[in-house]
Amino acid sequence: MRAVLAWKETIRDQCVYDLAFKPDGSQLIIAAGLRVLVYDVADGAIIQPLKGHKDIVYCVAYAKDGKRFASGSADKSIIIWTSKLEGILKYTHNDSIQCVAYNPVTHQLASCSTGDFGLWSPEQKSVNKHKVSSKITCCGWTNDGQYLALGMMNGVVSIRNKNGEEKVKIERPGGSSSPIWSIAWNPSKDEHNDILAVADWGQKLSFYQLSGKQIGKDRTLTYDPCCVSYFSKGEYIVMGGSDKQASLYTKDGVRLGTIGDQNAWVWTCRVKPDSNFVVLGCQDGTIACYQLIFSTVHGLYKDRYAYRDSMTDVIVQHLITEQKVRIKCRELVKKIAIYRNRLAIQLPEKILIYELYSDDSSDMHYRIKEKICRKFECNLLVVCSQHIILCQEKRLQCLSFTSVREKEWVMESLIRYIKVIGGPPGREGLLVGLKNGAILKIFVDNLFPITLMKLSTSVRCLDMSASRNKLAVVDEHNTLLVYDINSEELLFQEPNANSVAWNTQCEDMLCFSGNGYLNIKASNFPVHQQKMQGFMVGYNGSKIFCLHVYSMSAVEVPQSAPMYQYLEKKMFKEAYQIACLGVTDSDWRDLATEALEGLDFDTAKKAFIRIRDLRYLELINSIEERKKRGENDNELFLADVYAYQGKFHEAAKLYKRTGHESRALSMYTDLRMFEYAKEFIGATDPKNSRILMTKQADWAKSSKEPRAAAEMYLSAGEHLKAIDIIGEHGWEDMLIDIARKLDKAEREPLAKCAFYFERLKHHGYASETYSKMGDLQALVQLHVETQHWEEAFSLVEKHPQFKNHVYVPYAQWLAENDRFEEAQKAFHKAGRQNEAVKVLEQLTQNAVVENRFNDAGYYYWMLSMQCLDIARAESEDQRDEMLKKFERFQHLAELYHVYRSIQRYTDEPFSSHMPETLFNICRFLLNNLTKDIPPGISKVNTLYALAKQSRRLGAYKLARYSYEKLQELHIPSRFQESIELGSLTIRSKPFHDSEDLIEGMMCYRCSTNNPLLNNQGSVCINCRQPFIYSASSYEVLPLVQFYLEEGISDEDAVSLIDLEVPHTDQRDARWQDMDNGELQALRMDDGLDDPEEDPFTAKMSFEQGGSTFVPVKVSRSVLRSMSRRDVLIKRWPRPLKWEYFRSLLPDVSITMCPTCFKMFHSEDYELLVLQHNCCPYCRRPIDEPN
Repeated sequence: MRAVLAWKETIRDQCVYDLAFKPDGSQLIIAAGLRVLVYDVADGAIIQPLKGHKDIVYCVAYAKDGKRFASGSADKSIIIWTSKLEGILKYTHNDSIQCVAYNPVTHQLASCSTGDFGLWSPEQKSVNKHKVSSKITCCGWTNDGQYLALGMMNGVVSIRNKNGEEKVKIERPGGSSSPIWSIAWNPSKDEHNDILAVADWGQKLSFYQLSGKQIGKDRTLTYDPCCVSYFSKGEYIVMGGSDKQASLYTKDGVRLGTIGDQNAWVWTCRVKPDSNFVVLGCQDGTIACYQLIFSTVHGLYKDRYAYRDSMTDVIVQHLITEQKVRIKCRELVKKIAIYRNRLAIQLPEKILIYELYSDDSSDMHYRIKEKICRKFECNLLVVCSQHIILCQEKRLQCLSFTSVREKEWVMESLIRYIKVIGGPPGREGLLVGLKNGAILKIFVDNLFPITLMKLSTSVRCLDMSASRNKLAVVDEHNTLLVYDINSEELLFQEPNANSVAWNTQCEDMLCFSGNGYLNIKASNFPVHQQKMQGFMVGYNGSKIFCLHVYSMSAVEVPQSAPMYQYLEKKMFKEAYQIACLGVTDSDWRDLATEALEGLDFDTAKKAFIRIRDLRYLELINSIEERKKRGENDNELFLADVYAYQGKFHEAAKLYKRTGHESRALSMYTDLRMFEYAKEFIGATDPKNSRILMTKQADWAKSSKEPRAAAEMYLSAGEHLKAIDIIGEHGWEDMLIDIARKLDKAEREPLAKCAFYFERLKHHGYASETYSKMGDLQALVQLHVETQHWEEAFSLVEKHPQFKNHVYVPYAQWLAENDRFEEAQKAFHKAGRQNEAVKVLEQLTQNAVVENRFNDAGYYYWMLSMQCLDIARAESEDQRDEMLKKFERFQHLAELYHVYRSIQRYTDEPFSSHMPETLFNICRFLLNNLTKDIPPGISKVNTLYALAKQSRRLGAYKLARYSYEKLQELHIPSRFQESIELGSLTIRSKPFHDSEDLIEGMMCYRCSTNNPLLNNQGSVCINCRQPFIYSASSYEVLPLVQFYLEEGISDEDAVSLIDLEVPHTDQRDARWQDMDNGELQALRMDDGLDDPEEDPFTAKMSFEQGGSTFVPVKVSRSVLRSMSRRDVLIKRWPRPLKWEYFRSLLPDVSITMCPTCFKMFHSEDYELLVLQHNCCPYCRRPIDEPN
């Protein structure tokens, strides 16, 4: 620390008792004699003297806001002045005023006299005064303005609140023999507590907390202190008094040095706000302004930087990790030296040597190794492993840590620069630069300095390169000179340098600073510059250590510029070494690429490893392998490198030059650069062009450009691949174009087209393609799959061999769609009789299970017809079996057809049948249920219906019989009550049947009246002639079946019947022939035949009482005598024979269905046909041709 006098003024014959700065530091208010003087701080010129007091002015104070200041005088008055130097207010105390202080927050003024103190603020009319027991000598407010401290003659410090009430009382041990002369509160905002500095005339300096607790011990002074004043931030204290000088202390009271010697007591001293200027006021009227200059005390070794802080502390900073450690010395630190794990600190009376706890490069824990308790005067201090070196002007002294002086060197000129350049412990080398330009090397264990060279100008800064081969010097003209140490040759020089350092890790790099720039020089390349404030003090790897004012920072400097300089010269090894110091990833990539192109595979490999580029590492490995196998064509290697880098055209040229055209071609095709590949091939090789086109198409396909790929495949003649792509994407327009252009011999592509058309549901195109191919089977298959049955049937008509292929699937489709009847017909058509029968049997079974007896009857009839069809085609044995089945199915069909009416009557609430019809139906059914009862048909229902209808129609005997039969059966609960009631009530009726009903059962052959129920079945009990029933009302029809004699064929019989010879014309007129080819109907208008004339009647006679049935057989003559109108013929297909029936009552009109050959009363039939639009039994539509 140095104090430089800024200005000095003397006021004659006056004592300067007090002074105060305006808060902005521009003006100085001085209490001198009777006047208040206002000075300009910058140059010490007086601005204005202020008169107003009648006696000596003892104290002055400026308000914190800078608007007003106050002065207090021995005339017992206080004057308030504005910042414009006008007096605005005056008030008085009873005694002379000793001190004044403004509250820093509320601007309340505290004025203290010998016997009391007052508190005044502008808004108050009066001043609040408080008596005290002793003379007040000094006062001061805390930073927050809450408390006022008063220092008194009796050695007491009284701390009061804003209302003047005493809160804390501090009594000094000396009492009134050590009066308090000056107090000051520390203005620092960093302190946790309010700290009060107290100076008394017991020659002590003490520190207290607001609570009155003392901090630390009393500091003994060698003089009576008159004033204590803090720096603005509270880091230092300035104190003056009877020793006729002002001294600088730390905030803890450690004396740091003298500010300025005077000729009289220093009564007052103040620090200019926020600056290093101190103003003193003396008893002889001297006012002196000093500027304090705090020099930087520091040391640097590689990445450790030690510097002085707060004058008494040393901070060691690790420049890489940014760790800091503070060493508190509690004395003024004069010099610092650092080397490896050693740290030397020079204090006023001793030197402390510290060492690191461990060898860890990042360890920051220091401990004291040695103390040298001697006072030394030196300009420079250097520490080594086992010695310290003191430099005092021309002399260098080497001391051991035990303070033994081992060696001394005396130079011919002043030492300007000294630096340890390393070496083994105890034998380190020092580099020394002298004022006369000599540069020496001194070894600690050698008495004789070695002169390296002599310059013509003084040395400012020195450094030696890592391998001790080069020396860099900055001279006093700021010129950097670099020499080869061995030859002393000047390698180069650069202007504008203030400091220089070699890179500790790279021989050829140094950096120097100057003129606000940082300069980096590699080898003998041009300098690379960048802006930087301060000056650089070290260069380690990629970090440059830069000192700016007091702070040291590590600047990360990418070594890109020097690396590129080496790369330009193709010096790859050197560039790699520079890169290792620290460059960006992109710089590493550039280095790797350049080295690869320069075929320096070793460097390239290292660089690519650094950036983890596996692709290039694989390339380098493959090239190295090829080299080992004896390949040495560098151009080919370079071509591979260019290809990897994306320089494809250069690569292609090199491939061509080295005779590897195929590699160029595969490179272009792999990269999908087909245009370039075409250029490369030229129009020479059509085979290559086609291969190229195919490859291009492959690529287009994989790169999601299918249309382009398809077009390319077509142009390359790869039809199948093109069709695949087009088909996958469903472009039917392109597909049909291809199909139409293809020759019909190209079956595979055509088949593929057709396949895709089917998949895309374009059946028209598919059938067109199959037709072109002539593949009829596929075409049939297509129609079947698409269910286009019409087209399929038309094909089958032309090509019957596909009948099975069409009708079977058609039938299956119909069956799947619940169209079983049509399905059955289709099976039948396809000749799949078994399936047809199976379907029908299933249908029948379902119908029975579901009580659809109408359908069951119909299906059994269909089954019987199927059996007949089959019988026609089969052999003799099977024919008989089929005919038996035919008979059985015909019988079942009729039973179910009949039972439907009974089931409806018993299950449904209303019946559409007349009672007579139901009565007939029940009897017919019971007559035919002689053997097994088919499933689904209920005898209970039938007897129940018969009982009810018999009762209604007057057949009481039959009703009674029915009820009796019912008693033998298991009766459902729903009929139980009704049947029991009926059984009882029927007993009240007569035990016989109605005559009319019995007459209705007359046999038309033998005229026997048959019983209403016949256990022999539906035949006459007398002549055994079967009854012919109407299929709707089930009345017995007046028909008798006759048979032909041997030798008469069906055709002969029909022609004989047709040859009828009319007996009279009159009779002819009475008949109307209703044979219209569709239906056979007999109707007679009026009149009766004479039975005597009819030869058929004679044939009907039979032996009475015979138990066997004798059929009616007719001869040709009888046939000839018959009228066509009286005969009905059932024209069964082969192998069945035709059946002939003769009507015995021609006036009863009978109609027979030409399909199922069931007989009906004509009126009933017509009505039923109108209702159902078909035959009620076989469901043949009326408009269907027979």
